Amino acid sequence: MTRWRITLAAAALYAVMWVGYRRHWAWVHGLDWSLLNAARDVAIKHPAWVRFWDVFTFVFGPEPLRLIGLAVAIVLLVRRRVRAALLVVACAPLNGLVTTGAKALANRPRPPTMLAYAPSTSFPSGHALETTAAWLALLTLLLPVLSLSWRRAAIAVAAVVLVLVGVSRVALNVHYPSDVLAGWALGYLYFLLCLTVFRPRSALVTAQ
Repeated sequence: MTRWRITLAAAALYAVMWVGYRRHWAWVHGLDWSLLNAARDVAIKHPAWVRFWDVFTFVFGPEPLRLIGLAVAIVLLVRRRVRAALLVVACAPLNGLVTTGAKALANRPRPPTMLAYAPSTSFPSGHALETTAAWLALLTLLLPVLSLSWRRAAIAVAAVVLVLVGVSRVALNVHYPSDVLAGWALGYLYFLLCLTVFRPRSALVTAQ
């Protein structure tokens, strides 16, 4: 029941952010620009702000997770954990396909106040979407083999990284906050879809 509530909430959040952008809802516009302008004001006063977030968003963004996901998938295939490998491949190396499709449907321009280079369109945030899907897939396989204290630590680390990746995109003015919220929501929904399709029945180190 809890999963269904989270799923419905994620779907509703994505829909609200999309409709809010398309219909130019005042509160969505206000949320977006209040945070973008605040971040840009900080960047103008402190140039190191841009460098920090630019490095952060690269180190903890989708690109390293794709490599990690690919390595984990290879290990799983060698151990004949095929369903688990497919989950990781779909949610890490291949999740960019979801971003491409979602961006093409929305076709929202980037904020004109960008502080760093970013290709393609804005909605949803690919960094938010892809890191969410990848982290959730990896945690799904990792948590069952950890002790309770390590599980909590892993979840906490993942949550902090996901939040900061989203913050970095707004801090650099390459995404509206509504893009990031939509990215988190769609990333969760995509992970859930992959989990339902592939249904891995084991953790990383046990037989499937």
